[in-house]
Amino acid sequence: MTFQIEESETINGIKARQKNKLLRNIPLDYINTLITNLNMQSAIWVLYLGYCGLNLAQIGLVEGIYHATSIVFEIPSGAVADLLGRKRSMILSKICIVISCIIMLFARSFWFFALSFIIQALGNNLNSGSEEALVYDSMKFAGQEERYMGVCGRINMLVEVSQGIATVVGGILAEFSYVWCYSTCLVIALLALIPVILMTEAPYTSTQNSQLSICEMVVGHFQKCFVILQSDSRILKIIVCYSAIFASETLLFFYSQQYYYEMGYNKIQISFILLVVGCVSCVGAAISEKLSKRIGKGTAQVGAFVIAVAFVVYGFHNLFVSVVAFSAAGFFNAMLYPLQSKQLNCLIPSGQRATLISVNSMFFSVAMILLFPLAGMLADWCGLRTILVTVGVILLILLFFTSLHKE
Repeated sequence: MTFQIEESETINGIKARQKNKLLRNIPLDYINTLITNLNMQSAIWVLYLGYCGLNLAQIGLVEGIYHATSIVFEIPSGAVADLLGRKRSMILSKICIVISCIIMLFARSFWFFALSFIIQALGNNLNSGSEEALVYDSMKFAGQEERYMGVCGRINMLVEVSQGIATVVGGILAEFSYVWCYSTCLVIALLALIPVILMTEAPYTSTQNSQLSICEMVVGHFQKCFVILQSDSRILKIIVCYSAIFASETLLFFYSQQYYYEMGYNKIQISFILLVVGCVSCVGAAISEKLSKRIGKGTAQVGAFVIAVAFVVYGFHNLFVSVVAFSAAGFFNAMLYPLQSKQLNCLIPSGQRATLISVNSMFFSVAMILLFPLAGMLADWCGLRTILVTVGVILLILLFFTSLHKE
């Protein structure tokens, strides 16, 4: 009897230690998020490619190549995370980002820039589903998944804080030398490996079976994912709706760099504008849980409406008005990320979590590959401001007809 009690206490002790290790993944991911998103190139890459001789159509095409790569590798990379481990997938992701930074630092032609974007896309693919799945399953195993939206909100807040710092520092460095900026990006990419290496793999039920071949495991895994998508239409609806919203705001964010540059502002001034937007976005991420509860089921529609109006407001060509609109769009965009993440993770089984989260990222990439290059080409033809306003009007029309259809 004594032995059984001691054995039980030992098992409980092991479980407690394992839970503590898994919960340690949360602060480690906070550190990982903070370091990874000190990505200074995100604030100046459009300007950098323009400096290197690319026009807006070519810049849009490079971004399109990035998202085309995401479409090809997004779901397979999620399967890698589910079958081989989320931590391994994240380490491979960081290595890809390092290689991408090195190429970007030395590239001088369109095709080398495209290669850098392809490798960066692969790196982001390997991270997109695996990081979210690792954090959620760590909390699920520890019995704390009800805290997930709050944790996700803090992660997104750290993204905004980190990106805000990066935009200012990146803008200042780029004003003096793009080489300094991209060299710093390389160092940051290397440092981001440290917290990931220290993480603990979360237990989950995968489709691995020692009696099956690799091909059979992969095929079986995708079949299960397809059955899940087919059996629950809510998952696909969430993915399609939010992908359209996030792609629109991403277009606004990236082309805003060129928009303010055409208004006569330098890279440092533009970086401070992006910092203001980042600070407002931090608030959106921090209060996402509370605000989404107040707004209720129409939260996504409200966010989409605000983003659409922000595009239209750019037509006034006024600094203050455009910054307010840009900030409002950033606020709702940051607020919606934790909401979508919670909605999806509650519906997805652990064994297919990374793959189906990658399906979500793939839909975002499809939206971007359709929207970004087309907007760039049309902007070269009839002006960036005209295209931004046109996108906003189209979004408002689509929202109007969507609301009528629901009624």
